[in-house]
Amino acid sequence: MSTGVRGRFITFEGGEGCGKSTQIRLLAERLTSLGHRVRELREPGGTALGEKIRHLLKYDPAGKGMVPEAELLLMNASRAQLVREVIRPALEAGEVVVCDRFFDSTLAYQSGGRGLPQDLVESVIGHAVGGTRPDLTLYLSVSRDEARRRVAARTAAVAGPEDRFEQEKEAFFLRVEAAYEALLVREPARVRPVPAEGAPEVVAERIWSLVQPLLAA
Repeated sequence: MSTGVRGRFITFEGGEGCGKSTQIRLLAERLTSLGHRVRELREPGGTALGEKIRHLLKYDPAGKGMVPEAELLLMNASRAQLVREVIRPALEAGEVVVCDRFFDSTLAYQSGGRGLPQDLVESVIGHAVGGTRPDLTLYLSVSRDEARRRVAARTAAVAGPEDRFEQEKEAFFLRVEAAYEALLVREPARVRPVPAEGAPEVVAERIWSLVQPLLAA
């Protein structure tokens, strides 16, 4: 049921091992403690259909050798479902939606990383999301050495199939990073940088200093 007050849409972006999951959890806990209704989501995924697509994109052997164009369309098929099934209703109900990745990841990974033309990627994204765009995007950044260390530690601690994106070569991640840096320049009001090295609690305070004004607006 709509409250008549639109919620807020906050997305987290960054390369592999930047600490998004931890920071999303800390932010959601803080928002909940302050009385906000919070919806935590992830991309690809967040719906029954989206989670199936997520598995195909990241883990399923059938996805090995997937061409960039198929990857782009599957990412946005999951996104289109998430926007209409979950995000828009949650915002209309006055919730704070916190999403682990959104369309900026596609610009960074499928355009920057895979080399698909930016105008093609933006066109597909436009069909998937329509006018649903984040109020604030937090770009968490760590050094490549720290990112590799975190990914290796996570892989060793969690049993299961390898994430194909995490297995990409260094040149791919450098292109992704450059695409994110270009986004910071292109949309400085929405996409805000967050240095993500250091204690999680310290990073969480950096994030809160950016989120709090949005909630007060």
